Amino acid sequence: MKEKRHMRIKEIVSQREIETQEDLVKALEESGFPVTQATISRDIKELQLIKVVGSNGRYKYAIPVSAAPVSADALRRRLADVFVSLRRANNLLVLRVAPGNAHAIASILDNMNLPDLLGTLAGDDTLLLICADEASAKSLASWLA
Repeated sequence: MKEKRHMRIKEIVSQREIETQEDLVKALEESGFPVTQATISRDIKELQLIKVVGSNGRYKYAIPVSAAPVSADALRRRLADVFVSLRRANNLLVLRVAPGNAHAIASILDNMNLPDLLGTLAGDDTLLLICADEASAKSLASWLA
């Protein structure tokens, strides 16, 4: 539940001008995540949200521009818990994971800044990994499997 809430917090602060913790509590409750102000305070600290000037000239929460790099071991440990299957089609990989985990895995892969991984697209339990070419897709597939 915490990971889903964190993903939703990131979506909310990326799409809306959230100025206060109270605004964030309300937005999360509207999204089906009942939380307390204390929980939000911890989430903000864990997500390392920052305050920036919004379009209205007032401060709002934002996601920091640079995320800390993630290690290959951290990804492998996480995948060991949620991996379902992996298939390749030319330069594309389709990675299936346990429900509710695709966004977290995609975020980890994105933060790893792999040179031949052009991008990820995540649903609830499926990720599309777009590689630079077929050779890099084969290499990434063998590394992930």
